[in-house]
Parts: sequence; C-alpha cells; structure tokens
Amino acid sequence: MIEREIQVTTPDGEMPTFVFHPEVDGPHPVVLYLQDGVGLRPALKDMASRLATAGYYVMLPYLFYRGGPYRELGTLDENRELRSQLVRTVTKPGTISDVQALLDLASADPAASHGRVGVIGFCMTGGIAIAVARALGDRVGAAASIHGSRLVTDDADSPHRGLEAVSAELYIGWADKDDSAPPETVPVMRDALDTARVRYELDFITDAVHGYAPPGGERYNRRASELHWERVHSLLRRNI
Repeated sequence: MIEREIQVTTPDGEMPTFVFHPEVDGPHPVVLYLQDGVGLRPALKDMASRLATAGYYVMLPYLFYRGGPYRELGTLDENRELRSQLVRTVTKPGTISDVQALLDLASADPAASHGRVGVIGFCMTGGIAIAVARALGDRVGAAASIHGSRLVTDDADSPHRGLEAVSAELYIGWADKDDSAPPETVPVMRDALDTARVRYELDFITDAVHGYAPPGGERYNRRASELHWERVHSLLRRNI
C-alpha cells in the first residue's frame, strides 16, 4: 500500500492531502474521502487506507486549511471552539473548488484512472458530497453521505435541492438520533430524490447516533459502521 502526503494548490492556498492506493494493478478509480467536523486523525486515515486496499486511489484532503496549518484536533472539549471556527471555513462552493483541484492533480498521476469518481462525505461533508455530485455531473459516478448533517434546510443550496443535475448513484446513511439531520426531514429528502429520479439507497438507522462510522470515538457503532462499509463498497463497485 502506498501512503503519502502531498500539497494540493487551490485558489485559496495549499491544501495538505493524504493519498492511499495499492502498489500494483493500477491505475485505480479515484475516491475523494471528505473529513467530518472533528478533522483529520488516525481513525480517518485508517478508514481511507482500508478503502484503498479494495483497489481505489483514495484522496483525503485537510479541508480546514483555510483556517490555518495542518493539525489534528482530536475530540477533546478544549478544542471545541477552535473546531467550530474551522468548520465554518468549509463551504460547498469552496469544497467543490477543492475537489476540482484534487481531480486535476490525480489526472497527472499514472496510479489514478481517468474514469468516473466516487465521493464519500461524513458529518458536515455528507451534504457536500451530494453537492459535489450535483456540481460535477457525469464526472461523479457514486456519492455517499454518512451520518450527514443539514441535509434538508431552507437554503437555496440545500443538498435536497437541484438533484436533477445528479447523474451519480447516491447512498445515504441516516442516524435516527441526529439533531443535525432530524428524522422528520427524511421524507422530504426521499421525495426530492424520487422526483429527480436519482438512483439511491437510504438506510435509516435506529440503533446508532450521529458519528457512528469512524472507530475510536464514543459514538462509534460497529454494526452501523460495518453496514456503511458494505454499502459503500457495493456503491463503488457498481458505478466506478
């Protein structure tokens, strides 16, 4: 397994990015692996590496780069205010621009294939993964939102709007106990997906809470996390 850190030049600066891919049998389909609000940490790097072992070129960018140099914040309460400030620097338009820079770089790497790509987002980037699929159209073959937050809002760019532009197949893992994505908004999302004729699968998970996928934290739920792995692998196999 190849694991390396690179610097990706974007319109807003230099974005540290971790790249994972097998040493053999390339080139490999590109998967953009978008961090949650806790930030980059060993658990997410291990998840990106686990995905890469299945034959993917996985790019894990540090999306907080607009707020300062790379750092690992962990989950300690004393970092709560700093983390909140950094989360506010991550926007849908900004991340879409970041993704385009990532794909430009991958296009020059012989280890990365040039076909359709996958986008996986967690927490704050669950909705952003859908926004990337909406913005990039046919370039994205698969997108997944894992315990995504703010999936249905009154904003003009809410993830549930404009889904007619999505050609990717979507997977949404939705935790029942999630104040950032209330269960009563699930029918709104389903109606929007059905109206736009998007291919999708949505798991409404009743025995897990927001943040169930990454291991190591108190919110980790092994059953729900392993379900997300099954769904993501199946989604990527079908589409990229």
